[in-house]
Amino acid sequence: MRNLDPTDDLVRGVVSRARTSEGLRLSRLPAAAEGRDPDPQLVLTASMAAGMRVRVDSDTRALELEVEAAGLRYVGGERRRVAFDLFVDDRLFERRVVSEGPTLLVDFGSSPPGVTQEAGPTTRLRFEGLPPGPKRLELWLPQNAAITLKALRIDAEATASPPSPGRRSWLHYGSSISHGKEADGPSDCWPAIVARALDLDLTSLGYSGNCLLEGFVAQALARSDADILTLEIGVNVVSSDAMRERAFIPAVHTFLDIIRDARPDVPILVISPLYAGVLENHPGPARRGARGIEAVSRPAGLAEGALTGASTRHVLEGLVERRRAGGDRRLHYRDGRALLGQADAGLLVDGLHPSDIGQKLIGRRATPIVDRLLSGD
Repeated sequence: MRNLDPTDDLVRGVVSRARTSEGLRLSRLPAAAEGRDPDPQLVLTASMAAGMRVRVDSDTRALELEVEAAGLRYVGGERRRVAFDLFVDDRLFERRVVSEGPTLLVDFGSSPPGVTQEAGPTTRLRFEGLPPGPKRLELWLPQNAAITLKALRIDAEATASPPSPGRRSWLHYGSSISHGKEADGPSDCWPAIVARALDLDLTSLGYSGNCLLEGFVAQALARSDADILTLEIGVNVVSSDAMRERAFIPAVHTFLDIIRDARPDVPILVISPLYAGVLENHPGPARRGARGIEAVSRPAGLAEGALTGASTRHVLEGLVERRRAGGDRRLHYRDGRALLGQADAGLLVDGLHPSDIGQKLIGRRATPIVDRLLSGD
């Protein structure tokens, strides 16, 4: 076997990378942003490989990967399954589920939640029996594990090259609904489903619990050369009770202004909260309880401008309409309930997060919406 250098062309969906003594640490957060947020959960969730994949054109008959895949476990729960999905010429060749590796232990009993890492062995994967001749390999990395890439290998005599350019690029920003930790595998997250269906080069900024309109994320979107941008926003603002309506409206305007100043013509789609379960008509904060996600009863908060899933949709729809009336005709709005509505509430595993089946349903419904955005409709 021979080693391949995991360059930008071979490892896609990554925002920043850092070479350490352990290997190449991958992140979906700009390097300069680390340390600017008071919640370590943002750095944690950005280190998880949602949307990241290795893409290479090769005639190799085997592919090897050495990786530190730090899986996720909540205090009192079991370690989440960690899966790698290998596609050969756009067909799923094998899903490999691994149990070994370090563990990221999250304690929701503290505020912000505490995160500690438990040691574990390096994961060594070998995919054998690949079809002969030239082919496109795409290995999706686990969406619910922090990834440090140690080695990538193909057969000693095999050829390897980055896939030919020309794919349209898509950058998506969102919450845990977009992160998709409840999906059975990384290619089952709804943004991955859309990207594969439309042959898009995806960068997924689905930050579980941390889609809070930070300026440094807006700057990352503004610096990208993506053909389209989509923003699934609002539910984390509600679930964390991070903003009242008075602060939320200018925060969204500022987020969009940062992008528009750099990318005046890029199509942008704002997606309001999908059916928000327990937060549909109740303000946050939301907490994990014995029966799943639970909202604190605060009727007085509604009168003071606290946001709910329903009111956030109303705010976002009006905000986009005003900006379009002001001349931004490449900004669009979509009610998130078109992707997952009240009739689909049975697909929420804890009252808020879609199951694997729910992720696939969202992917099927989102595909024509993103396709129309690409075509300029």
